[in-house]
Parts: sequence; C-alpha cells; structure tokens
Amino acid sequence: MKNDFVIADDSVIYLDGNSLGRLPKSVMPAVTNRIMEEWGGELIEAWEHWLDLPYRIGDLLATHLLGAPSGTVLMADSTSINFYKLVTAALDARPRRGTIISNEANFPTDRYIIEGLAETRKLSIEWIDTDPISGFSTDEVVERVNADTALIALSHVDYRNAAIADMRKINDIGHSHGALNLWDLSHSVGAIPITLEAAGTDLAVGCTYKYLNSGPGSPAFLYVNKKLQEHLTQPIWGWFGQTDQFSVDGPYLPKSGIGRFSVGTPSVVALAATQAGIESVIQEGIGNLRKKSIMLTEYLIQQAQADLLPLGFRVSSPLDSKCRGGHVLLTHDDAEKISFAMRIYARVIGDFRPPNGIRLTPAPAYIELADIDDAIERIVAIVRAGQYKSLDCSKQRVT
Repeated sequence: MKNDFVIADDSVIYLDGNSLGRLPKSVMPAVTNRIMEEWGGELIEAWEHWLDLPYRIGDLLATHLLGAPSGTVLMADSTSINFYKLVTAALDARPRRGTIISNEANFPTDRYIIEGLAETRKLSIEWIDTDPISGFSTDEVVERVNADTALIALSHVDYRNAAIADMRKINDIGHSHGALNLWDLSHSVGAIPITLEAAGTDLAVGCTYKYLNSGPGSPAFLYVNKKLQEHLTQPIWGWFGQTDQFSVDGPYLPKSGIGRFSVGTPSVVALAATQAGIESVIQEGIGNLRKKSIMLTEYLIQQAQADLLPLGFRVSSPLDSKCRGGHVLLTHDDAEKISFAMRIYARVIGDFRPPNGIRLTPAPAYIELADIDDAIERIVAIVRAGQYKSLDCSKQRVT
C-alpha cells in the first residue's frame, strides 16, 4: 500500500493523515487526463460528462464508504458551506422549534456556524459536556432533547481525542422527539466503517482531504436521506441547483433529489483528484484499513505508555478500539513546543491542538509498525534532550 503513495522524503515519519492525507500516485495521471485530454482536447464539450461528476463520485462514496444508497451524496463546495446549507435546511424544516443540540468541543467551524444561525434566528443552543478522553455521553443527549429540539448536530469522530459517537442511538433519541440529526464525518470517512442509512441518519457532511487522500481543499460532500430530499429547501439558490440550469427567465425551481443541494460550478479538475483518492481507499477496502488501523493505534498506545508516559505524556484517547477512530491524542504540558520540535528536529509530523494535545495518526494506507517504533524513539530523544524548551511557536501559522 505504501508504494501507492508519493514519498518524497523517506526520513519523514508522517503521522498527520487525519489532517491531510498523503498524495496517491494515481492522482497525477487522473488530473493530467482531466487537464490535457478533457479540458485541453474537448474544451466546453466536456461539460456533457463533467456535469455528472458530483453525482457519480457521490454515488461512489455513498455505496462503498458511507453505507448509503446512490442518489443521496453530492460532491460540492467545502465542508463548512455544506454544513451551513444543511443546518439551515433542517431549521427551516422545524420552524416551530427553538433549540439546537451540539457539544462544546465540536469542531470550531461547526460551532461557529451553529452559533451564527442561532443568533440571527434567536434560537437557543444546548451544549453537551464533553469528556476530554471519552467524548460526550449519549445520556447527555437524552437529558437535553425535548419537543423544542429542531436539530442535533455532532461529529461522528471527535477531531481531538478520536472518540466515536454512537450514531444510531443518538439518531433514535432525536427521532423519538421529532428532531433531525446532522453528522460531521470528516474524521471518520475512510477511517472507520460508516452505515448512514442503517443508522437512520438524516443529514451528514464531510471532507475528502484527510483519510480519503484527495488533496488540500478538495471538494467536500453532503448526504441527505432520500426521505427528506423533497421536503428540504437549502438556502443558497444557484444555477446548478435549478431544474432548468440554462434557463435565464422565470423563478428558481430546485431540482428533484440530491441535486437541489448543489449551488455553483463544481471544481472539475479537483474532482479528478478526489475520485482517485476515494478509489484508492475503496481498492484497499474499508474493513481491511480499519483492521490495520486498530492494530497500529493499539501499538502506538502501547509504546507511548511504555516510553512516553515517564516523560510527562498522557494517552488522552479512548483505550477501547471500538470507541476510538483512526488517530491517537497524546497530551503534555509542553505539547505545542514538543510538536514543533518533532517536526524540525525529529522529522516526525503530527499536529498540535490546544490546549495541550498532540495528534498522531498512523494512517493504515502508508504507515507500518516500524514507523511507530522509529517515531517513538525520535520523540523520546528530543524530549530527553530538552530540544523543545527554547522554541518560539508564536510565528507558526499551521500547528
């Protein structure tokens, strides 16, 4: 599997695949073909098949990695824009309800969008308490949901500690009170098996540049259950969501089905990379990748407990693999400086997340057990030598 990726520097141990996946070799010919043969050769006539790309790739993702039927997933825009579209559509579908449920440790952009919409609509937000290691409890949802709840919006896998939420149980809790549910799958798609339809999921969004290895800023996706598609109105009306796309007169009439959640021109070149990245994950099989991921994360935790805990580290992800996604969170009082030192001195790339966390992701597509041994050895060396202590992290733009 590792040979299927571009490894420009063998000395680097890349443990940040939950932030940006490595470049699959299959991406380059796919993008070149899109540019040279299609754009260069077909010119505007290529739109005859480009128009269907968001649907074809959406179906690929839905049926192989999301546990959803075709016609429920659309590749479009960014995760944040899709999240805004679906939160707004859900709130409009529950106009007499005044409460949104989320958790205070949710991904920042998700929280910001919820807070912004709640402020403009004069709604209230019920914030679920989140344990720094195990995540939030479904009991917290039970305590807060009621007949005034319009939407429950949560992340499937916690972006900091990798705790997995019980999607099906939470969906059932919300539905029993007439609420809709919306899940951010950014840290779960391509990392763990997902069964959206079987879990009774209403709405979902996610990115493709983490475990799907589709490239920085690659197009995101949204999922809308077929039962809801004709009953929801998304707020950004654009010509790609219009029934007669090239009509210049008359009112906006949204397409039937998942197409009504489209807005503007798709990123045609970027979608070539997205499709190649998704296909590389499908080829390996999510079951196989998950099995290897569990082996790697358990080994990482085992080695960290043996060698890093004596140096002031703590394992702050769930120890039970059934409750943990594809990455491991280590915490340390000097985490930011150590994370920076890992990059510049040890060439071990993870990332820092406030207030005191270092995320390490042994992505199963290109990480082996030997990489973990090497990474732990390098981290131990820089911490024991105190190389991190004098570092100034204030000018880092990306942590």
